[in-house]
Amino acid sequence: MPRANRFVQPGMICHLTHRCHNRSFLLGFARDRSEYRKRLRQASKQFRVLLLNYCLTSNHTHSIAIESRPGGISGMMQKLEGDFAGYFNRRKHRSGSFWEDRYHCTMVEDGEHLWNCIEYVDLNMVRAGVVSHPADWSWCGYRELVGEKTRYCLLDVDCLLELFGKNDVKSFAEEYRARIEHAIAAGRLKRQKRWTESIAVGRQSYVTKIAATIRCERLRPRIEEGEDGSWSVW
Repeated sequence: MPRANRFVQPGMICHLTHRCHNRSFLLGFARDRSEYRKRLRQASKQFRVLLLNYCLTSNHTHSIAIESRPGGISGMMQKLEGDFAGYFNRRKHRSGSFWEDRYHCTMVEDGEHLWNCIEYVDLNMVRAGVVSHPADWSWCGYRELVGEKTRYCLLDVDCLLELFGKNDVKSFAEEYRARIEHAIAAGRLKRQKRWTESIAVGRQSYVTKIAATIRCERLRPRIEEGEDGSWSVW
């Protein structure tokens, strides 16, 4: 199945995931996660990509992004992943691949689907059993989204407010806190492959439109309905 970044256009919301080679824990040290985050911030500004959320684990990365110009996301990821791999190999006096294949891109519809994707990203380390709440993991966007982190920020909260139709940061933060608390209390922590392996997630009309674009290239995507009523194309 084709990678979604072939069909990405400016303004589309994209969930980007990338695993370390052989799923090794190459991002196991805090200093390397912090270095990656610094380079992510720099590369997103250079390529005019808006970041909506992120999470750095010990063996893979997540980010939710919107490009402002064609090729912005692919340019950002190419520079970020290549430069970081070089930095890491030099620091560790190693050679060989850092990343497993190319990054994966899943296009996400706005509204409730974006809310769910943002929550899914922030709950990564809770899902893994490393922390009990995303506020306890320094390498995700939660604390920035709820206004607890104000220095060296990565995320475009103004863009999120516009996408969700919110008038102020406080109301957005309150709703997001409540959503995270509810997800944890309800045990809604199961890994969902659609966020990391599908081409797109959204309403049926949204994924059908994307599937039609893919079919124009003589490919055969399939559309599936999820248990929560959302749809995905593979």
